[in-house]
Amino acid sequence: MRLALYQPDIPQNAGTILRMAACLGVPVDIIEPAGFQFSDRHFRRAGLDYAQRAVMRRHPNWAAFAAQREDGARLLLLTTRAEEAYTRFPFAAADVLLVGRESAGVPDEVHAAADARLRIPMVAGARSLNIAVAAAMVLGEALRQTGGWPALT
Repeated sequence: MRLALYQPDIPQNAGTILRMAACLGVPVDIIEPAGFQFSDRHFRRAGLDYAQRAVMRRHPNWAAFAAQREDGARLLLLTTRAEEAYTRFPFAAADVLLVGRESAGVPDEVHAAADARLRIPMVAGARSLNIAVAAAMVLGEALRQTGGWPALT
């Protein structure tokens, strides 16, 4: 299981996701360009010292990320444009959960490359959740289904 962030805009969200991933033992892919410097104080503050413990790969662009995708790894895009609810989706241990930019999501070519597009059911009139919250919700379900939760220490 991996998390991938497509051109993240907000350093606090990226830092929060890296912190969560470090705590859960899930590697993170950052697809650049990002809307901030990785030395940004907001990024460092949100990630605290956990960002240093995170397993992170940075990719200069979408093409580089797509070229390095591992065999058998399904790309699962979390998007408000999806029909399928994540709660009804059968996850696999090799899946890559992809979240888009906070400001614009992902372009159509990324939508087309996804093996599945998943949404989080919300009440009528709600637009979207914060990407760190969305990533946490879907990752939690994916880890539950695949038995990928870290051992209690």
